Amino acid sequence: MNNVPQNGRIAGLILAGGSGQRMNGRDKGLLPWHGQPLIAQVAARLRPQVNTLYISCNRNMAAYAGYADRVFNDAPGYGGPLAGLYSLPAATAPLLLLTPCDTPLVPRDLATTLLQALEATPHADIAYATAEGSPHYLHALLRHRALATLPAYLAAGGRSVKGWYARQHVVTAEFDAAYFLNCNTPDSVD
Repeated sequence: MNNVPQNGRIAGLILAGGSGQRMNGRDKGLLPWHGQPLIAQVAARLRPQVNTLYISCNRNMAAYAGYADRVFNDAPGYGGPLAGLYSLPAATAPLLLLTPCDTPLVPRDLATTLLQALEATPHADIAYATAEGSPHYLHALLRHRALATLPAYLAAGGRSVKGWYARQHVVTAEFDAAYFLNCNTPDSVD
């Protein structure tokens, strides 16, 4: 099912730039889960929801290239998921759908549900997922104007997604917790 608004409004970004510390240094997005790399499963769920798909990574760019329209490196010196967001090439879409590479069951209606929440609150710049009261900050839809505030936040030493969101106008949308299975330890992959 294709949930994409057909007017080029939504680009997607999969964050795969982690160092793999919890995975003994292995590249998490390329690890298998149910017979396929995590990135293959996340991209398959995200691609129908966006017009253009990007992947940020720090290594194995050739391996990631087949899953996105464009793959790019995180900017050095800004560790964490905000580095991938900060390094995003100039996107023309006014909205960006964000997800990490280690949640293979990402909701197939993530874009439409978050878009409904964002449009219901026009002054909001970011809508992110929650499940059973827990925030899922990296499953988010951002208005392009929110990205303009990121360089100053990083320059001031900020590194946390939660901290950056605290400076924005945000809304949330509730999802079933099963969608946010997180494969970030060696025993969570095949």
